[in-house]
Amino acid sequence: MKKQVRELLGYPYPARIPRDVFVEQWVGISTDEFHRAKDSDVKYMRNRHPLIDMGWSRADCIKYLTSLGLADTPKSSCLGCPFHGNAQWRSIRDSSPQEWEDVVAFDAAIRKGNARANASGNRLLGEAFLHRSRVPLDQAPIDHVTAAEWAAMQQELGASEADAQKLEDGVVDGCSPWACRGEVEPVQDDFGLAS
Repeated sequence: MKKQVRELLGYPYPARIPRDVFVEQWVGISTDEFHRAKDSDVKYMRNRHPLIDMGWSRADCIKYLTSLGLADTPKSSCLGCPFHGNAQWRSIRDSSPQEWEDVVAFDAAIRKGNARANASGNRLLGEAFLHRSRVPLDQAPIDHVTAAEWAAMQQELGASEADAQKLEDGVVDGCSPWACRGEVEPVQDDFGLAS
């Protein structure tokens, strides 16, 4: 995104961008995930969060989209997010074969990590997988209907439905290109393993 913004501004890298030249980038983070709203890390991009400015929650957004006939607008997330639940993996596989092929290839590519696998430059310990079962994505049990998914299908409304859907739909305040939940600092145990 930064590369494209620089080109749109007429200052491709490594050209210096004047202090008074910048873009205003609107990021759709709602009030129930305000902790993910961050300032840009470069001076030529300034982040605005209009949903927070208007005081809108995710529910407010869904209500508004429904009023426009857009009730089936999906939640945004990175395609290869390791916080996806089985329902999200099935949706990608069943509705977008090319994206499924891409994410399966990405899952295979991350298996061993690399020398820069983490912020401190230490090699990745063990193997990396996108699915919580820790098997290759194309072999993962994504067709298995979990107890949480089953409970959600059995109920129409209520707080327990929301709780049941958490694992199946992925993390409520999941990732976006501007703020990934995966940015949490890893904690290492006495053996140097991240937990």
